[in-house]
Amino acid sequence: MEGTAGNNDMKWYPVYTNARAEKKAFEALTAKGIEAYLPLQRKLKNWSDRKKWVEEPLIPSYLFVRIAPAKQAEVLMTKGVARFLYFSGKIAGMPDKQIEELRLLMASAFEMEVTEENLQPGEKITVKAGPLKGISGEMVAYRSQKQLLIRLENLGQSIIVNAPAALIDRF
Repeated sequence: MEGTAGNNDMKWYPVYTNARAEKKAFEALTAKGIEAYLPLQRKLKNWSDRKKWVEEPLIPSYLFVRIAPAKQAEVLMTKGVARFLYFSGKIAGMPDKQIEELRLLMASAFEMEVTEENLQPGEKITVKAGPLKGISGEMVAYRSQKQLLIRLENLGQSIIVNAPAALIDRF
């Protein structure tokens, strides 16, 4: 899901939403003309009587907005938005590259999960081929598999992607 906008002084910011209100906050932000990004993933949910594919936020209670600093108050006055994330007393901004990489991850067919675990840092790696080409991160041993860990700076979250070792180069 994406909105619209475009200006060089604009920056991406992670936004914390009210519980289970990510989609409503996204819709309200885009209705105001604010560029927003809500990474969604399809999951198979099992109920006692049926199974159903549903779209859920990749990172529960978070979405991202691209705004000029003067628009921060407008974002906070949007239904469903709880607050901005802060890092060292300032609103945490995110580099455009991280949002681009997150979009690449979401467009890929790789299985992924988000974790808050503080995994031990390993070798720095980059993906050399496939739909994730150019994305860099850390190689970690997790659940007895080699996986790619992408840390989202200033968000306190990491994305773990199952990527074949043949697609990964050390740097």
